[in-house]
Amino acid sequence: MKLWIIGACGIVSTTAMVGGKNIEKGLIEKTGLVTELPYFEGIEKYAPLKFDFGGHDIRPIKNAYEAALEHWELNRHYERSLLNNVKEDLEKVKICKGTALNCGSGIEELGKIETLESENLTLSEIVERIEKDIKKFADDETVVINVASTEPLPKKCKYHETLDDFEKMIENDEKECATASMLYAYASIKLGIPYANFTPSVGSSIPALKELAIEKKVPHAGNDGKTGETLVKTTLAPMFLYRNLKIVGWMSYNILGDLDGKVLSHKDNKESKVVSKDKVLEKVLGYSPYSITEIQFFPSLVDNKTAFDFIHFQGFLGTKMKFYFIWDGIDAIVAAPLIIDIARFLLFAKKKNLYGVVKELGFFFKSPMETNIVNTHEQFEILKKWFKDLV
Repeated sequence: MKLWIIGACGIVSTTAMVGGKNIEKGLIEKTGLVTELPYFEGIEKYAPLKFDFGGHDIRPIKNAYEAALEHWELNRHYERSLLNNVKEDLEKVKICKGTALNCGSGIEELGKIETLESENLTLSEIVERIEKDIKKFADDETVVINVASTEPLPKKCKYHETLDDFEKMIENDEKECATASMLYAYASIKLGIPYANFTPSVGSSIPALKELAIEKKVPHAGNDGKTGETLVKTTLAPMFLYRNLKIVGWMSYNILGDLDGKVLSHKDNKESKVVSKDKVLEKVLGYSPYSITEIQFFPSLVDNKTAFDFIHFQGFLGTKMKFYFIWDGIDAIVAAPLIIDIARFLLFAKKKNLYGVVKELGFFFKSPMETNIVNTHEQFEILKKWFKDLV
């Protein structure tokens, strides 16, 4: 299968590439891949663990090996031999210049960048370039996944409501109403390629692009990969619900480093991430306890993400009690296998002639489209049943 990754030079993307190619060569175990659980036996027929990678990025890095090496030297998040095993494969990965249109002030933290809009291109020309790059790489086994930096919440705009209006926005060069994630999603779906949004950015979630996915018969999914603290939150919160214990307050304090942390240190970029993390409690519990959700940049952590959670809950006789947990994970290690999983499931969905939002893939997302189910237990049962019924 082929994966075209938006944000191809990022640590999650390059870690997925290193892992994917090592798995293909039979050099590592498949630990971390949901698709390799016994419940999903048979997916190999539809989406084998053989990979070609490509993608867009806005950092002027020569190839995926150079990007992976840069991240490895900062993080040492896996054995160096695993990178050496796939050096030649990663050097061949084609990375094209991308867009960062309306991606917020946090993009400044990425250092030197080269974007399509810096060439003074119109929206039509930007989309044309994106389509051309993807089309040159793609075949019937291709999936596009967005793992780029988090965009600010998009400006509400009449052009987002219908496909006709969205295409008028492009034609009229109304740049203030477009974001990079929308343009990538539009180009992918227009080309008939399954698309997933692993970020809190808008991606394919606007009505216009959902309409396009139906018209082109393309499966898509998102938003915002559920990998760490929110995964624990949506797994643990149901316990209180099942035991009829009332949560009166939940504080989540997240610290992280690396480029992700730098970007999220900017208020406009952080807002959509906080919203995505904060809404899950109400969806699980059916009510909104008092909550605090903080995300702070902590440079020395690099790709480690540490979360301190405090839960204040009320039990029998009105007695209040406390629960604490600490999540300390390496973001790329928990996120990278999910990139492969989502791509495999979307390719499976395409081959089963499914299209539109594949809400059964909500298991992988904090803010899944077209469903309010974020309880991890329920999501997993839905995913298992969906696959079993189809296979």
